[in-house]
Amino acid sequence: MGNDGVPETMAEVMAVAAVDLTDASNWWNDIDDSPVWQDRIFYTLAVLYGIVATVALVQLARIQLRVPEYGWTTQKVFHFLNFLVNSVRCVVFIFFRNVQRLKPEIVQHILLDVPSLAFFTTYALLVLFWAEIYYQARAVSTDGLKPSFYTINFVVYIIQITLWLILWWKPINGLLILSKMFFAGVSLFAAIGFLLYGGRLFLMLQRFPVESKGRRKKLQEVGYVTTICFLCFLVRCIMMCFNAFNKDANLDVLDHPILNFIYYLVVEIVPSSLVLFILRKLPPKRGITQYHPIR
Repeated sequence: MGNDGVPETMAEVMAVAAVDLTDASNWWNDIDDSPVWQDRIFYTLAVLYGIVATVALVQLARIQLRVPEYGWTTQKVFHFLNFLVNSVRCVVFIFFRNVQRLKPEIVQHILLDVPSLAFFTTYALLVLFWAEIYYQARAVSTDGLKPSFYTINFVVYIIQITLWLILWWKPINGLLILSKMFFAGVSLFAAIGFLLYGGRLFLMLQRFPVESKGRRKKLQEVGYVTTICFLCFLVRCIMMCFNAFNKDANLDVLDHPILNFIYYLVVEIVPSSLVLFILRKLPPKRGITQYHPIR
């Protein structure tokens, strides 16, 4: 190295770069191995989930006060499930250390996976609603959509429960990988559903007059929600594949807090927050004719 402190050879440059990468890796590992940082990160996740759950509950209460006579509409069910999913996540991360000590180990996976399944059901409701709008606009019968929605969810839950029971009876690493890959497939299926029906509805709304303010807002709403949810489930699918085959990407252990924080922030907290914000508009009062995203 020269007198001015600048590396003179490529070997020295590579050595400096290697030291920088090692320092970065050590920083990541120091946080992962620190009980204090583990607590900070998981409690932060708990707070964020608690905020989203509260927002969903407040929105549900506002809708109920606005249109109590309509009963459990799709919109109310959507917000209730959002509240339920985020509340369970909040509790799990508050007691994450206790969750890690539960035996048999499959119980830990169930507590982490059940909210993920409920998250899938929650946002599949949007796909169902958009499919109904699309087919009704094309004068196509929608009688089979809800039965298909219930059947798909029933099959997904039955397969996942079966895998849990088998793992409970005889823990096999191959079955654990299969369970994670199954949920990756479910996430990919949801992403395709949003792309298919959200995209179709977006293109259909584009055909309405651009001077129609309501249609323009609806076009933006469908476009934003479709993009957010498609990316959310696609990223979840990719991460679950890494989670299944790479121990360093394991999301079910306490000593990967940074990875957990990034994963849950990207695939659940941020998408849920954005969608709740976009769909924050209350339904019209009874007797007023107005189009609303989820009724």
